[in-house]
Amino acid sequence: MNLPTTNKETGSRGEQIAKDYLVSQQYTILEQNFRYSKSEIDLIAKEGEILVFIEVKTRSYDYFGPPESFVSEYKEVLIHEAGSYYMEKINHDWEFRFDIIAILLNKDGSYKLEHHKDAF
Repeated sequence: MNLPTTNKETGSRGEQIAKDYLVSQQYTILEQNFRYSKSEIDLIAKEGEILVFIEVKTRSYDYFGPPESFVSEYKEVLIHEAGSYYMEKINHDWEFRFDIIAILLNKDGSYKLEHHKDAF
């Protein structure tokens, strides 16, 4: 399998890999690409009774650092705001956390996935 050719394709492939991984780990996917104001949360899921907001970072190379290092403080603030809005919207009553799933795509179609729980 060839590497995706655009940033959008890379991101979409990474989100699908992350989603498949989460389902295999018994997470329930609630939302994908949830938008609020200027922010987007890639995936919202439940792990047991914990609501999990997930930022997926996918790269086809790591010359400039691992994928997770590209989540800026500003992006974290936006995700927190969107997460707060989502919890208000659904009238949540359970614990929550913010995770990062970092995916590094290899030229042969394989990938390396790291799940950073409670990342920020």
